[in-house]
Amino acid sequence: MNLTRRTFLKSSALAATAFSLPRFAIGQAGGSPNGKINVACIGIGNRGWFAVAELMKDPRVNLVAVCDVDQALVNDTYRKAANLKKNSELGCAELSTVTHFADYREMFAKMSDRIDAVTVSTPDHHHYPAAMMAIQRGKHVYVEKPLTHSVGEARALRAAAKKHGIVSQMGNQGRATEGIRLMKEWVNAGVIGEVREVQAWSPTFSNNYFARPASLPLPAQTPPSTLNWDLWLGPTEKRAYHESIAPVRWRGWWQFGNGMLGDWACHTLDAPFWALELGAPTSVDVEVSAVSPDIAPLWAELTYRFPARGNRPPVTLKWLEGAEKKPAPPKGWEDDSKKSGFPARGMLMLGSNHTLLAPGGRPDSPRLLPTAVMEEFKKNRPPATIPRVLGGPMKEWLDAIAKTGPLPGSNFEYSVPLSEMVLLGVVAMRTGKRIEWDAKSGRVTNDAAINDLIKVHARAGWKV
Repeated sequence: MNLTRRTFLKSSALAATAFSLPRFAIGQAGGSPNGKINVACIGIGNRGWFAVAELMKDPRVNLVAVCDVDQALVNDTYRKAANLKKNSELGCAELSTVTHFADYREMFAKMSDRIDAVTVSTPDHHHYPAAMMAIQRGKHVYVEKPLTHSVGEARALRAAAKKHGIVSQMGNQGRATEGIRLMKEWVNAGVIGEVREVQAWSPTFSNNYFARPASLPLPAQTPPSTLNWDLWLGPTEKRAYHESIAPVRWRGWWQFGNGMLGDWACHTLDAPFWALELGAPTSVDVEVSAVSPDIAPLWAELTYRFPARGNRPPVTLKWLEGAEKKPAPPKGWEDDSKKSGFPARGMLMLGSNHTLLAPGGRPDSPRLLPTAVMEEFKKNRPPATIPRVLGGPMKEWLDAIAKTGPLPGSNFEYSVPLSEMVLLGVVAMRTGKRIEWDAKSGRVTNDAAINDLIKVHARAGWKV
């Protein structure tokens, strides 16, 4: 592998110094009389249930408020919470007794002084205003991926989090896994060699998450009686309700979501972004099935270009999206023992020594190709040099708030640049145009009109 033990130990020591995360000391954690962390959850259905369930399991947490615009989802979450409490004998209060709001603006107005931390598990277009309102009030925030709906929003959250000294975390769960640390350690140790190309691929949405319309515009429908449609729209411009959008199929609509790229790239591209220290791309080229102001394309090919970083060479990163959009199986590819074939989604780092495969959307199960190389590698695998996360990303965030753990791995200083990379690809998809990016100014330089998609937008009553 062209790596001596002396060289490896030297690089490992440097890696341990660079990536041992600092302790994070902030203001008093936990504002309740019993010393617990008072948490409010914005968005508690679907993905929001993960936040509720994790918080219910943590004895340090006191759930003080929940907010959701859909009473049907609220009722479903109450039911699941009651079952969780009953079956696990948790000591927390019944979720149904926690104060419920439909509008988080009202929640902050009435309960801000009783809240220490906030989780945000809403559709993408609500991430920024909900998180910014929390941060401006000094609340720690856990925000689901993608962090925001636009680059400008992401940058504004990072600046606010730094100003107010809060603990932040984006919910790309893979950042807390063993797998992503293995990949980082292997790259640091020189196992893979020099990496100049990364390939990642993903299928299109299933109908569960995006129902591609037969024609546009959609006909107006009456919202369910349980759904406050105006609050669901929130900061974005008004439009008629349609079941193809809410409550769960919004991801492929540009007005509310960021397509498959926004849904999965913060997972799939997290490992190469961290391991290769990619930073900001200088350009993004794009090919799409069709450009639409409303919906994500059937297929897309993105080519990100990253400059040299110190002694690291330039990197080309390709994102292939669509049913037939996969890279050619790399040299040395072998089916796994189940003969399942090439994975439906995944990521490849093509190194000068070896190829690293992370099958699936998250960085969970990395391996070298071919199988014989991986089996030999296991006999003398580099030792761990990066601290592990025990208990997952939500516990990692709570540990930092309670001052019993380091800064979370996907804090905004890390997750904003990662999200920015992803969101620039979304802009390329939405416009069908090449993006030339000046990271210092935060502007597209080859087409000034595109910068409107970089900015923060909100209708009256929702500007933060």
